[in-house]
Amino acid sequence: MVAAKKTKKTHESINNRLALVMKSGKYTLGYKTVLKSLRSSKGKLIIIASNCPPLRKSEIEYYAMLCKVGVHHYNGNNVDLGTACGKYYRVCCLSIIDPGDSDIIKSMPGDH
Repeated sequence: MVAAKKTKKTHESINNRLALVMKSGKYTLGYKTVLKSLRSSKGKLIIIASNCPPLRKSEIEYYAMLCKVGVHHYNGNNVDLGTACGKYYRVCCLSIIDPGDSDIIKSMPGDH
């Protein structure tokens, strides 16, 4: 019971931080733009949905490892991630370029 409440709390805090990034920061949504932001070394944090295809996930993780960028595996699926971003469509992965007022990058340092 306590562990379930704790995971829900962290899930909500990630959603709140993500909403703040959407409002005040810069980000790119989608696989192609995430790879572009990694290649140009603009991305600070990558968030991947849980049901992202394994080949796509491993390719993003490989690019992130080369660029020394953190990767966070989102607990929900791509529909949940799209809803957390405030969009009405599915989001498989997103790259945070500028966090704005949010502390999302400092709060997830060990999620490589």
